[in-house]
Amino acid sequence: MEKSPIIFLIDNGSLRAEATLGLRCLASELSVRMGRKVLPVSLLHSDKISAIKLWGKKAQTVKNTLRRWIEADGRSFVFLPLFLGPSRAITGYLPELIKDARKQAPDLDVVIAPPLAGENVEAPDMRLAKILADHVRQKLKDSGLNAARVAVIDHGTPEKAVNRVRNAVAAQVRSLLNSDFTEVAACSMERREGAEYDFNEPLLENLDKLENWQGSDLIVAMLFLLPGRHAGLEGDVAEICQKLTERAAFRSVEQTGLMGKHPLLIDILADRLDTALKRIKQ
Repeated sequence: MEKSPIIFLIDNGSLRAEATLGLRCLASELSVRMGRKVLPVSLLHSDKISAIKLWGKKAQTVKNTLRRWIEADGRSFVFLPLFLGPSRAITGYLPELIKDARKQAPDLDVVIAPPLAGENVEAPDMRLAKILADHVRQKLKDSGLNAARVAVIDHGTPEKAVNRVRNAVAAQVRSLLNSDFTEVAACSMERREGAEYDFNEPLLENLDKLENWQGSDLIVAMLFLLPGRHAGLEGDVAEICQKLTERAAFRSVEQTGLMGKHPLLIDILADRLDTALKRIKQ
């Protein structure tokens, strides 16, 4: 039987190879940092990517990988979410997978680490805001701008707790940037229909409707971790930014880099993993 806890670094999953490759890089970096093997595993989708696009190695998903480890007598598992906040994927879907796995092995010892923001959605880990602020300052420097409006953007969510994380991070970014910028706003890439999801407003595509925003320089601060369909070079956010440029909603529109390559992200993951390891039987 495997004695040491088996550690899964988990993302939601994507059909884009670059997302899986990014997850693998983070898992590798974290393995070196912690001196423990960290396995990159997605909740969904990624196992449909051709192995040719993944350096010849198929992506793994939680359901099948967990089953294989259990069949090999693994009983101790840590799930480390590569999620900013308490998404339904890790508060609903993942616990259901674990519940099903316990039918196969009732003696499973499982810990789900806190998301990147930490336990308190109203006061998320300040390092997330520091990553965004660093990226915004770099984009300001690269673009030769003295000031700009800043939009902290996430995907948009049906979960209010996740939305509160984004809004709190945006407020922290505003504080960190101080007087360098005239305004910082939180926004969504998209939203579901219905008044119950109005908390996702404003959308990126409508930011020029905010008072005194139209015609200014805009920096879109990407509250996204890995490249994929939404945050890739030709992703949905880039497409929206292009449309804003085409209709001259802003004088200029620039996107920051993604959070996954910032060194502070590994620091956060290491802390979350350390917390989880203290909770599991070893």
